Amino acid sequence: MPRKPLNSPARKSFKWLILLLFVPLAAPAEEISPEELERWFESDEFAPPRALPGSGELSFIEPRPQAGLHHHSNILTIVPASLRDGWVRMEQCHANMDAVGRVEIVFRAGRVRELEVTRSEKIGRAWVEGPSVQLEDVAEGARVCVRAWTRALRINDDGSFTLYNGPYMRRFLDGYFPMHVSAEISFAGTGLKFVAITPPPQPGFEVVRKDEALSYDAWFEGRLVTEIHFSPDIL
Repeated sequence: MPRKPLNSPARKSFKWLILLLFVPLAAPAEEISPEELERWFESDEFAPPRALPGSGELSFIEPRPQAGLHHHSNILTIVPASLRDGWVRMEQCHANMDAVGRVEIVFRAGRVRELEVTRSEKIGRAWVEGPSVQLEDVAEGARVCVRAWTRALRINDDGSFTLYNGPYMRRFLDGYFPMHVSAEISFAGTGLKFVAITPPPQPGFEVVRKDEALSYDAWFEGRLVTEIHFSPDIL
């Protein structure tokens, strides 16, 4: 979730880009510019051009911070129709937010629908504007939850499926700050079988497998992208 200042330091505002959906590419010779990233973000292309700007090297945190960390949680539900059109049900919350005057939670146009705010605490005003959620007068420790359909499931040429999420990040200027991202993914009734997750489980990135469900918790700095690979029963 990149954050970039829009106003003066006295009244900080950030633009959050959440759940950017893409196919990661091989390491490029050079990184794209912020302008190229913005053009991709406004387009309907699934894959970004080459790479994302900034270093943002991923580093998992172990032992995990005890409390007070910005927490971005997701509940993603893959339904039988998702296997045809890629649309997945999403419930998303942000807790332990920073105190800022104005925040935008921005999704890619064309890859989110039926977006609505379901809950807000310690926030003066919250409303949906196109493919974004606008927040005003956000107090320290605020919480906001949204619900939508997001086109996050990639239908691969070989008949397999990949659920992409990210990049998640907590960034101000050139620095990355620790954050906690968690997700619960349900694929009950779809016939999908879990194959693998990238990055693999490791200290600071806990993955729990269940029948027709998967969950993970990540504590990290930098940029996190997750890929969850599935195969259908017929394979």
